[in-house]
Amino acid sequence: MFRKAYLWIRRHLLNIDDRPQLEIALSNGLAIGKDCHVMGECIIDPGHCWLITIGDRVTLAPRVHILAHDASTKRMLGYTLIGRVSIGNDVFIGAGTIVLPNVEIGSRVVIGAGSVVTHSIPSNSVAVGNPAHVICSYDEYLVKRKNQFAHSPVFDETFTIGKIDDKKRKEMKEALSENRVGFIK
Repeated sequence: MFRKAYLWIRRHLLNIDDRPQLEIALSNGLAIGKDCHVMGECIIDPGHCWLITIGDRVTLAPRVHILAHDASTKRMLGYTLIGRVSIGNDVFIGAGTIVLPNVEIGSRVVIGAGSVVTHSIPSNSVAVGNPAHVICSYDEYLVKRKNQFAHSPVFDETFTIGKIDDKKRKEMKEALSENRVGFIK
């Protein structure tokens, strides 16, 4: 009983909401599809989340920011620019990426880490940079990675945190020496 009262006071009198940011956004109108992964420290515009739609099988890597507003005009004009953000299905948005208002990201898209998405990105593409620009098709990217996979070290799930031991850490470091990349399950 005390816990319920305490939470009610925090939320309604002190305006403190302890729920995870994603849960708050969903309760305020964020539309998100099935099998999505939102990693740590992502910001999905808490003040305008109902203007954001995220499709199925979307991954937001750590520290992705999705903004449906731009307050740069607030002091000068007294108004904040707002715009919808739509993200299609089967999209990966890399760590530290910022998606700005009035942007549509199509389906089957990879956005590279650290990109700033200032304009719409078409389906079936890979985009990187600031501002983000298309560098290849989604299919070209997959072919490139599959070819790389065929000539690279591959590690199973026993090489992940919680399962890896010192012997496997050493094995992985050696396999990835000389600026080599690999793949992990």
